[in-house]
Amino acid sequence: MPEISQDAKQRHWAKTRSLTILVLALWFIFSFIVPWFAKDLNSMTFIGFPLGYYFIVQGSLIVFVLLIFFQNWRQDAIDDEAGVGSESDQQ
Repeated sequence: MPEISQDAKQRHWAKTRSLTILVLALWFIFSFIVPWFAKDLNSMTFIGFPLGYYFIVQGSLIVFVLLIFFQNWRQDAIDDEAGVGSESDQQ
């Protein structure tokens, strides 16, 4: 791993921490908040399923997978910006 300055390490950690907080907040919303309102959404249907059920079973899983890809994509960009990413190692 290439050596980077203390200031660059602090900026890298601040961006990584902010990204982690954002991803965890979105995860919390789709894990706890959306299911909390599922009963209210069940008055409507989508493809024959109650809308609350559909959101929880299908929508939350899609969001979780998208969160994984988003977090990895952003973390790679943050690592490359700081000079510690896999792209930086090859140069």
